[in-house]
Amino acid sequence: MLITCPYCGPRDVIEFTYQGDGNRERPQPASQDLDAWNAYVYDRLNPAGDHNEIWQHSGGCRAHLRVVRNTLTHEISSVAFTRGHHKVAARHKAEGKI
Repeated sequence: MLITCPYCGPRDVIEFTYQGDGNRERPQPASQDLDAWNAYVYDRLNPAGDHNEIWQHSGGCRAHLRVVRNTLTHEISSVAFTRGHHKVAARHKAEGKI
């Protein structure tokens, strides 16, 4: 499977680390609601079709990416930076780290 990093271009999936479901919302860090934390940590949907996921380009620019992937065909329909990580990647490239 190829993932097209917005900064580095198409790369094999071996360069990436799956970070989890891109739709889940984390409870507030100070929350003591055990049911909310239990649901956040353990409850997972298993959708058939397009799914929002977070991946890190750990073998390249180290940016965190929001990927929309079809769970039936593994076809990737979009890839984008999760936040302003493109600035970090640009700095790393300028410093010769990638």
